Amino acid sequence: NSGVVSLLRLLLLDAVPSVRQTTALSLGRLADYSMDLAEEIVKAGILPQLVCSLPEENRYYKKSAAFVLRAVAKHSPQLAQTVVQSGGLEALVICLEDFDPGVKEGASWAFDYIARHNPELSQAVVDAGAVPLLVLCIQEPEIALKRIAASTLSDISKHSPELAQTVVDAGAIAHLAQMIPNPDAKLKRQVLSALSQIAKHSVDLSELVVEAEIFPVVLTCLKDSDEYVKKNGATLIREIAKHSPELSQLIVNSGGVAAVIDCIGSCRGTVRLPGIMMLGYVAAHSENLSMAVIVSKGIPLLCACLIEEHEDHIKAAAAWALGQIGRHTAEHARHVAGANVLPTLLDIYMDTHSSDDLKMKASIFAKKALKNVLQKCTYLPALEALLHDAPPSIMKHIIGQFSKVLPHDSKARRLFVTTGGLKKVQEIKAEPGSLLQEYINAINNCYPEEIVR
Repeated sequence: NSGVVSLLRLLLLDAVPSVRQTTALSLGRLADYSMDLAEEIVKAGILPQLVCSLPEENRYYKKSAAFVLRAVAKHSPQLAQTVVQSGGLEALVICLEDFDPGVKEGASWAFDYIARHNPELSQAVVDAGAVPLLVLCIQEPEIALKRIAASTLSDISKHSPELAQTVVDAGAIAHLAQMIPNPDAKLKRQVLSALSQIAKHSVDLSELVVEAEIFPVVLTCLKDSDEYVKKNGATLIREIAKHSPELSQLIVNSGGVAAVIDCIGSCRGTVRLPGIMMLGYVAAHSENLSMAVIVSKGIPLLCACLIEEHEDHIKAAAAWALGQIGRHTAEHARHVAGANVLPTLLDIYMDTHSSDDLKMKASIFAKKALKNVLQKCTYLPALEALLHDAPPSIMKHIIGQFSKVLPHDSKARRLFVTTGGLKKVQEIKAEPGSLLQEYINAINNCYPEEIVR
């Protein structure tokens, strides 16, 4: 408000190097503070002036200039675009080639804040030639430089398979994979994140990550004391598992399912989420892979997540994973139903107290999971437990299963009468000629008329 920005612009031209450097640092702090201040600095025409003088300046000025570019770029894609248009990327590439690790670090931060916004800005970073230099940065001895360079590669890779391929072509995977055992937790977080962002796009990219021999070393990250290392490790395994049965089988063979289940059991909240989804992806691929999750005692833990967790997106993920486990055969469905989880899924599905979007999603996934399991389930005690509370949309699946099982099982028929199941069936109002009415008729036909009456 006092007109300081225009005064600082003049000081950028001062004859004394330390004045120019301190001025750039002041501008960086102003821009960092808020979007409005960053826009004021852009309007004052400071960026082209800053960029133009950068190649001839000393390392202290370069660090401060990179800080200004990063502080402006962080607020929005539009402001990041102004940095690109002012020639900032070319200047930052010069900084990445500097001998001083602090200058490289400052440039990496600026590239990260530009690349994270959208694919177009990320592509601009790639086109400026930053990726091979960032791969060199992750090989430097300084931990802080490794961290931010890995983070930048992660943010470039996340937008599209083509951008991820650019990072792969620069030889990043091998160097990232070598850093998984590094004792520095913050570096491990960024390394695992970068590998996840590469692996998530396709089978081919996932296979390249796996070929860097990340198994079984990545499983040690699931036992790490740092929650984010655990979460990013589970995310990496999830992104690999989702693509194909072969990749999921490789994870199972390396002990990945058991390790993820232990990880889910050792933490709470959103840290559990990628592990829960990973179990669902593995189970979805085939009967054998689903059985591998069952044998590793995945079902009780997923049931616990449904009950213990309060956040609806975690409940939704656990419901979805249970549905993937139970949808294959009667045996799979029995394992899910035998864990007494169907009433909990029904409660989540019928929870209409909130119009909240996440609650609606949890309800939808719970309904799908119930349908998946009920369409295969022949475990009658679990089905009977739902008879008295299920709404019509679920009831037809339950009655349908009874109509398949009862004609072939005399013991089940007797129990169905004594537990009140048959009485409940008579109370159901079904449309004449509907599928539900056909199921009810099939059940009634199993018994003499006087028992039905």
